[in-house]
Amino acid sequence: MSSATTTTTTNSAANPPKSPKKMNGKLSLFSHIKYEHMVAGISGGVTSTLILHPLDLIKIRFAVNDGRVAAPQYRGLSSAFVTIFRQEGFRGLYKGVTPNAWGSGSAWGFYFLFYNTIKGWIQGGNAAQPLGPALHMLAASEAGILTLLMTNPIWVVKTRLCLQYENKLDLTSNENYRGMMDGLIKIYKTEGVKGLYRGFVPGMFGVSHGALQFMTYEEMKNSYNEYRKLPIDTKLTTAEYLTFAAISKLIAAAATYPYQVIRTRLQDKNHSYKGTWDCIKKTYSYEGIYGFYKGLKPNLTRVVPASCITFVVYENVSHFMLKRRKDK
Repeated sequence: MSSATTTTTTNSAANPPKSPKKMNGKLSLFSHIKYEHMVAGISGGVTSTLILHPLDLIKIRFAVNDGRVAAPQYRGLSSAFVTIFRQEGFRGLYKGVTPNAWGSGSAWGFYFLFYNTIKGWIQGGNAAQPLGPALHMLAASEAGILTLLMTNPIWVVKTRLCLQYENKLDLTSNENYRGMMDGLIKIYKTEGVKGLYRGFVPGMFGVSHGALQFMTYEEMKNSYNEYRKLPIDTKLTTAEYLTFAAISKLIAAAATYPYQVIRTRLQDKNHSYKGTWDCIKKTYSYEGIYGFYKGLKPNLTRVVPASCITFVVYENVSHFMLKRRKDK
């Protein structure tokens, strides 16, 4: 073999093509799927849900309380905890936890799987290649849409289970549910597929929440590693993951919270709206701007630590599993 041929072969091995466009598009995309991201995402989502579900339940009850439907009244976060515990017991604080754990676990699992697959495809398999804010937003948005399509029915059931007040329960009625599967079946029988996808339109707007959070989180990590003159995919400490997760979640939550109120009210069977725009108009008409931010305090109290727990668990589990794959 000639030296020129040897040099060409060596260069080709050392510098594989960076652009996924040089390969078959379909094969290129699927070659970046790594189940470790899904397992790590599920682990983080379920862990944070089991710890913080009571705050999620209280946030939902605050969000739907517009003063026009019969619902318990709470003076604040601590008052809500005490009232629910007295009236419904410890189990009352964990109403809807099963679909919430399923929904959160599957949502984070699918989200991290889709996001990292799309991100890896854009990077051409080079994890050390920075994408920039625009491409991070694009990857996160596409992952969010795919995740929402798969998990919206679970969120509908979770919302309705959280809004089954003790004094209104009649489990023989089609309007009340014994659990997640019973809820899915009853909603499908009485409302069809449309019922399972209530709140989907504002949920689409909510994709911007995840996109903004992931873009902020990734850019902060990348900038921090570049400042330290390290590859952008270098593993950070737990404290550093916690800090970046908290900041990115606060920014995203403050910017996009109103869609969550609209989505929750559309999913609540105690309210009757003709659609998303009707819900927005009525909320503003009866409650003003404040109505779009009901439940923000318990939401921030929940989502910031939830995000921190999820991301720390995800980062550590994924790094551990991917390292094992590499070592094998």
